[in-house]
Amino acid sequence: MTVDAFSSAVAMRKALSAGVVSPVDLLELHAQRIERHNPALNAIVIDGLAHAREAARSADITTPLGGLPMTIKDVMNVNGLPSTGGGAMPLDNIAQADARAVANLRAAGAVIMGKTNTPTFAADWQTTNELFGVTNNPWDFARTPGGSTGGGAAAVAAGLSPLELGSDIGGSIRIPAAFCGIYGHKPSEGIVPRSGGFASPYTNAATGLAVWGPLARDARDLELALDCLVGPDLGFEPAWRVDLPPARHERLADIRVAMLPLPDWLPIQREIADAMASLASDLARCGVSVREVNPEAWGDMQAIYRTYRSTMFAITSAGWSDERRAQELADADGNEDAFAVADKLGMAAGAGQYIAWFGERERYRETYRRFFQDVDLLICPAAPVLAFHHDERPWLARRLDIDGVAIDYLHICFFSGLATLCGQPSTAFPCGLSADGLPVGLQAIGPFLEDRTTIRFAELLAAERGGFQPPKGYH
Repeated sequence: MTVDAFSSAVAMRKALSAGVVSPVDLLELHAQRIERHNPALNAIVIDGLAHAREAARSADITTPLGGLPMTIKDVMNVNGLPSTGGGAMPLDNIAQADARAVANLRAAGAVIMGKTNTPTFAADWQTTNELFGVTNNPWDFARTPGGSTGGGAAAVAAGLSPLELGSDIGGSIRIPAAFCGIYGHKPSEGIVPRSGGFASPYTNAATGLAVWGPLARDARDLELALDCLVGPDLGFEPAWRVDLPPARHERLADIRVAMLPLPDWLPIQREIADAMASLASDLARCGVSVREVNPEAWGDMQAIYRTYRSTMFAITSAGWSDERRAQELADADGNEDAFAVADKLGMAAGAGQYIAWFGERERYRETYRRFFQDVDLLICPAAPVLAFHHDERPWLARRLDIDGVAIDYLHICFFSGLATLCGQPSTAFPCGLSADGLPVGLQAIGPFLEDRTTIRFAELLAAERGGFQPPKGYH
């Protein structure tokens, strides 16, 4: 049994448990790759190797992650390392304790190598900030790895880290996973603790949508990490327990799949649409029950999307100063596009409106509960576009180029919002390469708290069609 930098985390753990490789040697393998490749990628921006070497020397290889190196997005606190929130705080802001999820990983034996780059406040679908600079996509340095877990996705895809802990409210796990050709899992809302992060130092039950979850090169690694991450948040320990149910099926042919028809109002890059069609055809040949779902079964999809955008902006703008809120609203003034109006409503919302949007969310959750009685998974793109070129213009000046058609930059989060608004689990998975050699990624949305079902689908699909492939120049 041998391992290299592109072995799965599961394979690395087996090698560690068997004594084929030591935690120190495995860490040094990754440290050498970081030294060689990270300067050009700028993926890992906070060096934790000194702490990691100490941890590797004393690692208990009998624990679930014993001796496995990994990285953490720079919005989670890691004891002894800077916590900047993508440059929103200075490098001398040293965390005095691990975030609860990080503590769970460390208790399971993970060796934390460092922290990965993210946009300021984790608030962009590109990864750049004034403190650390731009992170490049290992498939094409001229393009973004996505955001906001862009540094982590780039590190995992390039073989600098086998696992990453990221966060997601606007597709920030799934979009980088798709852009970098890896796997990413947005857990069901509430099952992974979020206290101890840059934006949420304490548990706040009134804050929804945002979750923390893993990115990896193999779907099995997502479940390995998720099993270690799931647990009570700060203050819930005396009584809070979770026992995620097993996957609904263990054979690909038994899974009932619904394909989301692509909306006529939102252009989709042709190669993503082709990947959807190819996947549906391949699944049918494998004996999978594949149906095309009528999206109007949920109601007006654009109305659902507006609710998501309003709620997301209400949450993400909650910590803004009065001056910043006024400036953001002034910058958006005059744009009467329905979705831009939804954003402005979110930024200006009071408590009553916020509660009303959560009431709408509950109605949509009930619709999902009914929907997943008849099907097991909903398949749709992770984003409407492939990895795009770095764009440092102001947000309102940016556009996404969809085969020559320019669309609103924020429409990148439409598909991710379908799972986020209602707290559904969703697994992003690679689905081949474009003609230009860029990764194409889709996502599988599943029933609430049935995270193992979406992850198992991605695992079974990889066995049938293949999964991650390393970017050129890194293997």
